Amino acid sequence: MEEKQSFVKEMQSKHLITLSLGGVIGTGIFLSSGYLIQEAGAVGTIIAYLIGAFLVCLVMLCLGELTVHDPNTGAFHTYASKYIHPGVGFVVAWLYWLTWTVALGYQFITLAIFMGRWFPGVEQWIWCLIFALFILGLNIFNLKLFANSEFWMSFIKVIALAVILVLGLLAIFGVLKYQSASEAPLFKEFTKNGVFPNGFGAIALAILSANFAFSGAEIIGVAAGETKNPEKSVPKAIFQTLVILIVLFIGTIVVIGALLPQEKAGLDESPFVTILTNIGIPYIGDIMNFILIVTLLSAANSGLYAASRMLWSLSNQNTLPKSFSKLNKKGLPVYGLALTMLGGFLSLFSSIYAAETVYLALTSISGLAVVGVWLGIGWSHYNFRKQYIRNGGLINDLKYKAPLYPVVPILVITLCLVSMVGIAIDPNQRIGLIIFIPFVILCFGYYQLVFKNKK
Repeated sequence: MEEKQSFVKEMQSKHLITLSLGGVIGTGIFLSSGYLIQEAGAVGTIIAYLIGAFLVCLVMLCLGELTVHDPNTGAFHTYASKYIHPGVGFVVAWLYWLTWTVALGYQFITLAIFMGRWFPGVEQWIWCLIFALFILGLNIFNLKLFANSEFWMSFIKVIALAVILVLGLLAIFGVLKYQSASEAPLFKEFTKNGVFPNGFGAIALAILSANFAFSGAEIIGVAAGETKNPEKSVPKAIFQTLVILIVLFIGTIVVIGALLPQEKAGLDESPFVTILTNIGIPYIGDIMNFILIVTLLSAANSGLYAASRMLWSLSNQNTLPKSFSKLNKKGLPVYGLALTMLGGFLSLFSSIYAAETVYLALTSISGLAVVGVWLGIGWSHYNFRKQYIRNGGLINDLKYKAPLYPVVPILVITLCLVSMVGIAIDPNQRIGLIIFIPFVILCFGYYQLVFKNKK
């Protein structure tokens, strides 16, 4: 069955934007941003996020041209198969599936911990089961329910960040009283311990974290096959998503860096709880707990969607049993959704019972997977444009053109490779690369042995 006849095209530009934001805006910005400032300083963290924003902009330019020319649910997995090698597409799909599936396990256990603030007597496994069924329900009944639920959850996250940003800026310039300060804090904290207190090496490591912080924006490409009028919706969604992300992420890092002393930043508490408490916002602990729960639900919702479509695409290319490309009456890949949710539960159990072995291996691979996917997008775009011209295509006929070709895809490939080298340098993250490389080789080798000669 052809994809255009199978999938229901009910996504609109607003749904693409919120789906992408749902995947990107996670606990990283709400919780881990303070740790980055502690390690790299405010200025170093801002630089790291600017570089991450630059890379994700380049990636999305490449993805925009590919997606508008060929909108399909397989997205970058399909593009890698077409324009690089089918084995590379196979690897990309499994890496992306693993990324979101491992994240599901982490998200469920974290949701249970947050719910424990209000319901300390309830076992964590009960909350994990409740949230898993809730997320599965949003994804399995109809596309409109999923899209609308993700719209509202992402909307809450964006509004929360926007409010925090505005309140923080008002406190920085003395419009709102901050602690017992007699004058506006302004940006003195930026240089109190020196511009780069822990040297340039700390900034390099912060760049890696910033790259991961922007991961999820590429989900727009996955959803293009279920989108009305992708020629207009996809470019619009890409532009608006990037603007929102860059303003909110860079803006909130500026606020945290200006208001939170480096020595008080860390992972013990959300930096926003500290800042808003000092501004005098009542019940901030409960408010932030609610926002974090919505944040995780939204990320799990987006992740289950993206991962299930990767399985559908693999089945559609005959590298998974055909049952995974079967859709229900609502046009949804129920088998892919079920297997992804099962994988999420296995990941959850491994995080509890095999955290130092199996779970470490899974998280190490998935942590690098997005950089690998971005590299695949840049490489696919580079090859696509060359092939398009070689086959007689005219550049002016492309409905969306990435500017400055071939500079943009070459930069994407280069920056992704540099990120991987940076991971090899960091002893705390090196294990990821040690596991990632053999995993990629095994996946590619498996494809070559089993599927290479299949029609």
